[in-house]
Amino acid sequence: MLCDGKEFTRTGGRKVLKWATGVIEGATHAFLLLIAPNLSHAACPAFAYLTIPTTPPCIRATMPKTTLNKDEVKAMLTLVADRIIAAEPLLSEADRNLGDGDHGLGMQRGMNAAKEKLSDESIEKAFSSVGMAMMSSMGGASGAIFGTMFRNGGKALAGKEEFDAAGLAILLQAGLEGVKSRGGAAVGDKTIVDSLEPAAVKAQEVTGASLIDAVTAVETAALEGLEASKAMVAKFGRAKTLGEGAIGFPDAGAMSLTIIVGAMKEYIAA
Repeated sequence: MLCDGKEFTRTGGRKVLKWATGVIEGATHAFLLLIAPNLSHAACPAFAYLTIPTTPPCIRATMPKTTLNKDEVKAMLTLVADRIIAAEPLLSEADRNLGDGDHGLGMQRGMNAAKEKLSDESIEKAFSSVGMAMMSSMGGASGAIFGTMFRNGGKALAGKEEFDAAGLAILLQAGLEGVKSRGGAAVGDKTIVDSLEPAAVKAQEVTGASLIDAVTAVETAALEGLEASKAMVAKFGRAKTLGEGAIGFPDAGAMSLTIIVGAMKEYIAA
């Protein structure tokens, strides 16, 4: 939203902040979020003056999305894919600490394939298409596990025309059941389940909340599970051979799950 070109000030405020013409993005946008958490973007001709903490008319506050339609779900999953792709170095490093270090590259490959195959036919097909693309492109345990999570979660949403807090709970619970059935892992085994199960449980508890509140609570639960995985001895994969040497490092699969949920929250909040 553009200013009308007039200089403005607000009385009774504290120190004014001055910035030049342009769209506020990147680091500047991150700074502005500290003073107005709901900022989306700003574009002001010449010099505009913002009195803290008042939000000037040239700044548009965004409202979190209450529900998502199939096109929005597709856009959200595109962002999820982008965030996982960008996190490849982080995920690879996490996996090198416990295994052969290929988790990040595998997830990157799977999400690149998902972006190409991502369906906008329905909410069900959007999630399921991501799962199928990951299973067919990644191979190995991660492809099977994450592919199952998305595919089973998508199937459970069959017939849904809107994605809301209840849909989030359905997605995560079906995904969790599929992952546990395929891999046999439980909480405490240092796997994706250590983040996914707390996230699914929390989602069930907040089905009556707004979508943004629900996904925020779910992200917190997933992050807590990731943190808890550091203290665990691995019971699956190459990390199992490390014994107590695995203690102190988070599970890479659980880390991927937190990035996925975090990207969902990022889209819903925008």
